[in-house]
Amino acid sequence: MHALPEDHTGVRIARLRRERHLTQKALSELSGVPYSTLTKTEQGRLPATPHLIAACAHAMRVEVATIIGQPYTASLREDELDVLIRPIRNALDVYDLGSDPDIEARRPEVLHTAAEGLCRAVRAGEIKKAASDVAGLVEEATTAAHAAGSREGWLTLASLYRTSYDVAAKLGYPDLAQLALARMDWAAQRGSDAVLGGLTHYLRALTYLREGNFRTGGRLVTIGLSTLEQAEATHERKVVTGQLHLGAAVMAGRAHDGESAKEHLDAAERVSRDTGEAIKVHWLAFGPTNVATHRVSVFAELDQYGKAVDTAAGMHIPSGWPKSRTSHHHAEVARAQVWTGKLDHAFESLLKARKAAPQQAKYSPTVRETYASLEAAHRRLPESFLSYGAWLGPSH
Repeated sequence: MHALPEDHTGVRIARLRRERHLTQKALSELSGVPYSTLTKTEQGRLPATPHLIAACAHAMRVEVATIIGQPYTASLREDELDVLIRPIRNALDVYDLGSDPDIEARRPEVLHTAAEGLCRAVRAGEIKKAASDVAGLVEEATTAAHAAGSREGWLTLASLYRTSYDVAAKLGYPDLAQLALARMDWAAQRGSDAVLGGLTHYLRALTYLREGNFRTGGRLVTIGLSTLEQAEATHERKVVTGQLHLGAAVMAGRAHDGESAKEHLDAAERVSRDTGEAIKVHWLAFGPTNVATHRVSVFAELDQYGKAVDTAAGMHIPSGWPKSRTSHHHAEVARAQVWTGKLDHAFESLLKARKAAPQQAKYSPTVRETYASLEAAHRRLPESFLSYGAWLGPSH
């Protein structure tokens, strides 16, 4: 029995298309997506790319979230993750109420260490741990920041808001992710940290990237780079500057602007030669390895899947690299391998994505879309493949 038989992004695109009385040919013309690509995606034979999703959403005048939705409701409930979202939302809502008299906050250095621990957990792919602990820490750090009014207190709170964003984004709650970023920006301003302000603009740009709004995302990158110019020329500033260029490269790639994507990748590479592997600076994993994985991503965004696969084949992921980034990379390689017809290799990459960060892979749209395409392409499925689908669980 197939674990994801009837529900994937292609099916949802087809449903929305029919509701608007559009033929496949009409949607292809409106969206600019090649007809054969659209038909294969609706059938599940090709994984829906972010560019295709954004183009179809724009053509049908719906939000990307309408196509993607919250696709993991059943799995979230099964893993007891759905009950963790409401406390996070509540914790973000009390940001301006001052100190809570019923909360006795711990020392600033203790809260800072706890915040760093959650950042580390997210990078290790331990989403449930981060989701379980962040709400209580946000409430405690909110009280501490208001009581002390210190720069350190506000920056610790900003870090916890960032973890709230990470959890919401990875579990498919874009509205909560945007709210967390608004709170992060609020706390960063009170901490008077220009570098953190630049990082906030980078994360905001990613939310618009997911929505297919490349123009606004590009503006945020530009503002972020301008904000960073106000900071001292530190190692930290260089790292965030490089990461902004990487975000801009993916943005340009998804907009199919190859020239701009190359310019930003080259700029990030120049920065990485100076910084080296700066994995723990704001937990961005910036450095030569991240530049290399982003080159793979950009080739895939530009529909140059052969180049993406070849580039990935020549890469080496260091053993100490963050598991969340490693998992994300293998998932993107798997999608590119499906497009190049390397189906067995694609499944091997999905296995690597799961091994690196199981919780993250389970809730990765790229993993699920790629698995659905592999399932549609295989008539006889090995037991290991079917067990992977059972592990993913139903989409709804």
